[in-house]
Amino acid sequence: MGTRYRGSPGAVRALNAYVALVRAAESVTARLQPRIDRAGLTVSQFGALEALLHLGPLCQKELGTKLLKSGGNITMVVDNLERRGLARRVRGEDRRFMAVHLAPAGRRLLRRIFPGHVEAIVREMAILSAVEQKKLRVLCRMLGLQERRDA
Repeated sequence: MGTRYRGSPGAVRALNAYVALVRAAESVTARLQPRIDRAGLTVSQFGALEALLHLGPLCQKELGTKLLKSGGNITMVVDNLERRGLARRVRGEDRRFMAVHLAPAGRRLLRRIFPGHVEAIVREMAILSAVEQKKLRVLCRMLGLQERRDA
């Protein structure tokens, strides 16, 4: 369903593309969310654990940047992960630097749930061919990096 907005053709086209993008992302997320919920995690907590698993320890600010979260929000996410024993903060030699590490319990949890999450994503994306998936990634990356281009 296209927009009912009566603007210039370029504005209508851009709005239609934006609405389709948001609806698709929300639809896929809604189908994947129950798996994360069953693990007792929020999407942000899952993303933080996944980043720590694949990237290693990160300073809290860098983790927030990777997850597109504000400083206050990432602090709350890490607080909650730490409270559950899934992550831990480690102060660096420079006492101002605090790295977030994946705790053993967090690693075990991800080893248990991540493969099924990947399988679910593969099923979701299977509607697109390999070429379409690559094109989608490039287009989404272009949109995501728009802020850097404007700066």
